[in-house]
Amino acid sequence: MNTAPEHYDRLLAAHYTWMLGGDVPALAAAQAELLAGLGVSADGPGRLAVDLGAGPGPQSLALAALGYGTVLAVDTSARLLDELTELAAKAGHADTVRPVLADLRGALPAHTGPGTVAAVVCMGDTLTHLPARQDVVALLGDAARALAPGGRLVLSFRDLTRPLTGTDRFLPVRATEDRIMTCVLEYPDEDTALVHDLVHTRSGGTWTQEVSSYPKLRLSPEWVEEQCAAAGLAVRHSEVGARGLHVLVAEPA
Repeated sequence: MNTAPEHYDRLLAAHYTWMLGGDVPALAAAQAELLAGLGVSADGPGRLAVDLGAGPGPQSLALAALGYGTVLAVDTSARLLDELTELAAKAGHADTVRPVLADLRGALPAHTGPGTVAAVVCMGDTLTHLPARQDVVALLGDAARALAPGGRLVLSFRDLTRPLTGTDRFLPVRATEDRIMTCVLEYPDEDTALVHDLVHTRSGGTWTQEVSSYPKLRLSPEWVEEQCAAAGLAVRHSEVGARGLHVLVAEPA
């Protein structure tokens, strides 16, 4: 079974932007509106923001558009960060968005100082890609130390604690004339959901199938809220948002 970074390198990175709908600038505009509504503002305690699991950059570009002077875009996929670099240049944010090819674990203490960050975002279900619950605990602790007073942590993740059964485990992701993506879920244990991504692409009259699997953590919002509190973060917002993702906002207590 692949790790999440291996899964992206072997399959998902090549299809990720298409999977999101293909229009990253439009997604970035929507994310900027969402983040502003959650109280994320460059008028706050500083102008440094960190996007953990940046991918091709919907949140990084949104943070740049909101006025942050520096946005560290952290991801393990060089391919997706290359896409982000091109998009940031086209949007006029080449000097603001700084791609960082690194593991999310330890990225904050490695690239920022204590109390220097105005906003940390980890969105799009990235949190569940971490290998173990203890890694989530460590990341929240890193965020609590990195955030300046009044800074914001924004998480979005899918609650996989209630297993789907039967044919409900087969989830259509996107379909266009020459590409179809389906996700199939299994639940090997109480902590893990096994995700199988199936991508069919057509070239001429021939369809080709690609398949890869990776584990996701099954995190309940209640558990994440408890870990935030233990790390010294006060939860200010916690509810289900768009696409069924749970959105949580916290700040240093």
